[in-house]
Amino acid sequence: MSSHREAPEISKDPVADNTDVYAFVSPDQPDTVTLIANFIPLEVPDGGPNFYEFGDDVLYEIHVCNNQRDARPDVTYQFRFTTKIRHKATFLYNTGQILSITDKNWNRPQYYSVTRVARGSAPVVLGTGLTCPPVNIGPRSTPNYADFTAAATHTLPGGRHVFAGQRAEGFHVDLGSIFDLGTLRPFQHLHLIPSADALGVNGTQDFNVHSIAIQVPISDLTRGGTKPTDVMAPGSVIGVYASASRQKSRVFDPGSGLSSGHGPFLQVSRLANPLFNEVIVPMAKKDLWNARPPQDDHDFAQYVAHPELAGLLPVLYPHVFPHLAAYTKPRADLLAILLTGIPKGIVTGFQNYTGPTQADMLRLNVAVKPTESPNVLGLVAGDAAGFPNGRRVIDDTTTVELRAIGGLTIPLVDHSFTPDGAAAGITDGTTNTNPPYLTQFPYLGTPAGGYQSKPGTC
Repeated sequence: MSSHREAPEISKDPVADNTDVYAFVSPDQPDTVTLIANFIPLEVPDGGPNFYEFGDDVLYEIHVCNNQRDARPDVTYQFRFTTKIRHKATFLYNTGQILSITDKNWNRPQYYSVTRVARGSAPVVLGTGLTCPPVNIGPRSTPNYADFTAAATHTLPGGRHVFAGQRAEGFHVDLGSIFDLGTLRPFQHLHLIPSADALGVNGTQDFNVHSIAIQVPISDLTRGGTKPTDVMAPGSVIGVYASASRQKSRVFDPGSGLSSGHGPFLQVSRLANPLFNEVIVPMAKKDLWNARPPQDDHDFAQYVAHPELAGLLPVLYPHVFPHLAAYTKPRADLLAILLTGIPKGIVTGFQNYTGPTQADMLRLNVAVKPTESPNVLGLVAGDAAGFPNGRRVIDDTTTVELRAIGGLTIPLVDHSFTPDGAAAGITDGTTNTNPPYLTQFPYLGTPAGGYQSKPGTC
């Protein structure tokens, strides 16, 4: 249900494939917002000797729209990577133990720059030559891997912090069951092709991703550089999405065995809400959606208003969703949650509306303070600091989105509708069985090690 291999073309280009985006007021630094964009889906920890890394030829960006109602970026953070080979006569990723992120035994170090681009202003370089950590190879090669997280967290001007490198996958979902004709193991006795109920299986367990995380003062993102305190004020809401771009043409040089890019950078992947391109956009239009900017998403609104999955649930689970099956109105609840934000008057004391321009963005009301005891179901469970008010790493977006698609959120906008009983309990049955989240930046857990992984197990 997130954006792992979500479109035909980008599934062939994993270093540019944006898998998840997070945006939240930092729980331990509540005057800041943390923005995270993950790339390279389903990294196998033992994938050596050419382990995973960011693409030197990819322009990675995290975009923020500060509610000027046009869904165009007002602040963009750009990240460009450079990879070096220290020992060209060996095939090894490391020639000995890697005891620090600058250890000479790491044969293929990667560095990056960070640039801030504000709408109407010249780009400002915030940092260059910033060091990534290596991947987690195993207890002999990277014996103190957890220490690399702090070492690879760099301080930037203006109270900003940044990290770019491998992290544990933080998203959990039963991929194997959901894409087997929409099976939900805890309820599969109710399926059109029934079998005994079972526990959910986390299909992302023991996989890693590559994360770009940046923590900035709230005033770095808002209109006028303020720190809003009024939840109901329009200026308290920002929209966030991430993208990856490649140069328009690529030329292969048989003399070197390498390719080089030429021409302007063009977007090949984007992501905000973890559901949108995965299961809402039809397969024939997924690649087009990846190439288009969010402000053009009105062209895809029809698929939100009448989502295919909402029509499939009553078919796959006969007699379980009769109210949903009979509901033929456009899904105004999903149009608000995914494309405009939730306006005033829908949820008491809350809004994250960015105006009438339909655009897939994570919408974060920065005036909502972090919750002391967060609920992984976020806003639908009364925790306004969670999804779909932005997205925290802990949020169980799979369950939230299944229940929304199943009709649980329709009464927010249509009081005549009564959700089916199953809508409040539907789940894929998974929890986070990956390494635990961190309580501080960059929040995603220590990546799984190659030696420690057990291929063929869950």
